Amino acid sequence: MTLSDYEEAAKHCLNRVSWDFIAGGSGQERTLAANLAAFNQVRLHPRVLSGADLPETKTSVLGRMWSAPIAVAPMAYHTLADPEGEVATARATGRAGLPLVVSTFAGRTFESIAEAASTPLWLQVYCFRDRATTRQLVERAERAGFEALVLTVDAPRLGRRLRDLRNDFRLPDGMVPANLTSGDFASPSAHALTEFDPALDWSVIGWLREVSSLPVLVKGVLSAADARAALRAGVDGIVVSNHGGRQLDGAPATLDVLPEITAAVAGACPVLVDGGIRRGADVLAALALGADAILLGRPVLHGLAVGGEQGATHLLELITEELVETMALTGTPSVAEATAALVGAEPAQPPHPAPTPQPAGLLKAELHGSVSDPVLDTMNFLNEVTTRYPQAISFAPGRPYDGFFDTEQIFTHLRRYLDHLEAQGASPEQVRSTLFQYGPTSGQIRELIADSLRKDENTDLAPESIVVTVGCQEAMFLAVRALISGPEDVLLVSSPCYVGITGAARLLDVTPTAVAERESGFDCADLEAAILAERARGRRPRAFYVIPDHSNPSGTTMPLQTRLDLLDLAQRHDILVLEDSPYRMVSPGQQLPSLKSLDRHRRVVQLGSLSKTLFPGARVGYVVADQTVVDADGRTGLLADELAKIKSMITVNTSAVSQAVVAGMLLAADGRTSELNSETAAYYGDAMRVALEELAKQFPAAEREALGVRWNEPTGGFFLSLTVPFQADNEALSRSAEEFGVIWTPMSYFYPDGGGEHAVRLSVSYLTHQEIADGMERLAHFIKSQSRTARG
Repeated sequence: MTLSDYEEAAKHCLNRVSWDFIAGGSGQERTLAANLAAFNQVRLHPRVLSGADLPETKTSVLGRMWSAPIAVAPMAYHTLADPEGEVATARATGRAGLPLVVSTFAGRTFESIAEAASTPLWLQVYCFRDRATTRQLVERAERAGFEALVLTVDAPRLGRRLRDLRNDFRLPDGMVPANLTSGDFASPSAHALTEFDPALDWSVIGWLREVSSLPVLVKGVLSAADARAALRAGVDGIVVSNHGGRQLDGAPATLDVLPEITAAVAGACPVLVDGGIRRGADVLAALALGADAILLGRPVLHGLAVGGEQGATHLLELITEELVETMALTGTPSVAEATAALVGAEPAQPPHPAPTPQPAGLLKAELHGSVSDPVLDTMNFLNEVTTRYPQAISFAPGRPYDGFFDTEQIFTHLRRYLDHLEAQGASPEQVRSTLFQYGPTSGQIRELIADSLRKDENTDLAPESIVVTVGCQEAMFLAVRALISGPEDVLLVSSPCYVGITGAARLLDVTPTAVAERESGFDCADLEAAILAERARGRRPRAFYVIPDHSNPSGTTMPLQTRLDLLDLAQRHDILVLEDSPYRMVSPGQQLPSLKSLDRHRRVVQLGSLSKTLFPGARVGYVVADQTVVDADGRTGLLADELAKIKSMITVNTSAVSQAVVAGMLLAADGRTSELNSETAAYYGDAMRVALEELAKQFPAAEREALGVRWNEPTGGFFLSLTVPFQADNEALSRSAEEFGVIWTPMSYFYPDGGGEHAVRLSVSYLTHQEIADGMERLAHFIKSQSRTARG
């Protein structure tokens, strides 16, 4: 038998009205026909004497192994084909080792389907006007053990299905969607018109993430542009679908648009395809054009109508057997090795095609995407505003106060380090080489940095585990480049997040996964949920970036118990923690232990900066990477050695002169930067105290409550976060600078996935107490004026 035989037999098992409901498309059914025609036109290229053994059909999607790259597509009311409906289908997919996508309009309950299932279940989601209904469906499916959500995005209303209109289709008496509790469901098209939400936009992906921890796929994508939009929205998978030809008549066949969509996605998430698949060869053709798997629709209902559970089981086994046969005859050893060559190579190009004339200069669209990234543009905009309004008081720059620096000290520090080298037995030639030559890539002052960490942080490290970098920014770049090796690897970041790490990731084509902080700060439960969600999508969480002390931008500090919990979580889930804490030594009072000092299992990679503790112009930072790395031959080394290799191809080394000056400063303080910065820390502590007092003065309790203004109260660092009752965007910032003479930073700059639209970051490090007082008064006038404008 073939799937076509099942289709022909099913016509005689169903009444005409039910058959038309299952088989029909929208309009004149042009798209329905195009789906079939596209596969009929494919020509597979046989390959002989390939040496391939029995083909391997197994594949992994979202972390789960399928026996073949085939799942059952979501279809309403399997009960039209067999009284047991989706329960029978679930048993059939279980026997075949294939997943089942269950429709919102299933004729059997999620619980009964889950009880019958032994392979993954996904829930197809229609979003109703009443979001509570959708939420209840999602929560119920998740409780029943469903593993993913498939949001249908091509149905703001149902297409004009002429067969159903002419038949005046109504569900048979007693047949209802078993998981919906109220409503008139007799006419599917009428119900959809009144209940489906026609105003959906990409924000619905974020809403689904709020109500469920399950991966979210979108079904109904037919263009590369929409595929890219889906990726920006953070989906976990894309289903290329035209709803089986049942929505927009005249839409392209799914197979025709599949290559452009898989090219746009470029492996960032799984891509599945449905529509017109009627044989195993069609499955292989879809894989060859880039799909990770296919969804099989109407034929499953044909099998169910002909033979119930046994019929559906046999049909799924039949298409899998056909796939194996086709793979054998095309010399395809595994589904992972199905390439475009199977369906014919692209037409040959002339050996030296004539160049297309271009306008003078370079096209920005042909440069790396990071140059147009909003992260880079926003910081440029902030710098532009600061330059344009030099008389404004700026709470934007997070740089140290200049009053502590004395130019002549640079020469003193440099001389001290040279004397140190001589005292250590270095010859004049060796001292000269230390200053004038490149020096070792990993740095020439690692011993002094290790000594400082031991005395300041109670962190005992071998100097060999340290790489001296060009500021902390290079340390971030090295760590991300080494640890994130491919699209399946995940960098998680605490959000709001310092833009340096997200910028470094963007330059490396890494999209960080944001772990939203609560108002009180970071919570381990949120990180664990993000790790589990990424693993459910088939990805590998590798590292988590966080600033545990006086964070930039929020100013929050991680409690001691949370630090311990984070290290335990990192050990349990086999991830690394990227710790970046530049404000510890310049904050007043006793500081909590660093994550690295508490690290007993080498789970922390410490990203260090001496810009705040010594001076920013030196541009000296470091990375502590004492993790063991094992090569293919079993030899072991340190992660620091691997980072040094990368550094050798970027900056070669950190300036020898800068290292020498920094070394002189460390020697002057006997490595104790905490003592060197006692006066500095007191100054910054006073600046924060004055800022908080001035805010309280400008916004008395009753007024701040009426306005909806609030702020946190950091115990150190340079930054605090202020919530305001209006959009704190670039337009508001420009008005604040021009009309009120005060500059701040929009918090939205620091949210990788969006957020912070009603908050600003204030930095108090660079200003005198009088400037803080004057600036807060100006800021208060602006906030009150902008609030009145926002209220209209």
